[in-house]
Amino acid sequence: MLFFSLSVFLSFGCSNTEEVISRIAKEEKNEEKADTLKSKTISILSLGDSYTIGESVCVSCKFPEQLKEGLLNSFGSNTSIDLKVIARTGWTTTNLINAVASENVANNYNLVTLLIGVNNQYQNKPFSLYELEFPALVAAAIKKAKSSSGKVIVVSIPDYAYTPFGEGDIKISNGIDKYNAFAENYCTKKNISFINITDITREGLKNKDLVASDGLHPSELAYSKFVERILPVAISKLEN
Repeated sequence: MLFFSLSVFLSFGCSNTEEVISRIAKEEKNEEKADTLKSKTISILSLGDSYTIGESVCVSCKFPEQLKEGLLNSFGSNTSIDLKVIARTGWTTTNLINAVASENVANNYNLVTLLIGVNNQYQNKPFSLYELEFPALVAAAIKKAKSSSGKVIVVSIPDYAYTPFGEGDIKISNGIDKYNAFAENYCTKKNISFINITDITREGLKNKDLVASDGLHPSELAYSKFVERILPVAISKLEN
């Protein structure tokens, strides 16, 4: 009789335990679902020059805006994105450093992009200036990205030689290669994501649709091709 009672008790106890475990698991699953449904805001800072501000293309055509749209499509309607762009046509690394300092933006961005250097090359600035100031800008980008190098994306400099303005000038391409090589090597050493989009712009003389109406800057189509490469990296960074 005692054995029978004990068996019933154990059986009843195990049953209750299983029900409790099942209920806890269900509640945790519901909480996870609720967290997923909560609205989320992603903040992005894009630093650069005419290639970031989107010279000669519409406001929504520049690559930071197309990146924003791609992220919204990826993360769903419960996500909102705050995008801040610090860029201007003609800016060198020096101009961008000064602008970032004067803007005094917060250090809590979820993602920071950096594309700079073409005007150093175009204005024949000493290459040593880029060697000094590019690392300073990367450091600034990291600081703005919550001091996380894993939240920074550096984009290579487009090659304007492959536009009606550049007329295929090999000297321009050689100069761009020099700047990009330095930037890529630096990023590789520092384990910072470097996205090469230069080859896309080198189709500009063959495919006129890749060049904006001014005959110099990338078009909306070119920027969309940039974003095809940048977006997967950005998504991965924002998910981690």
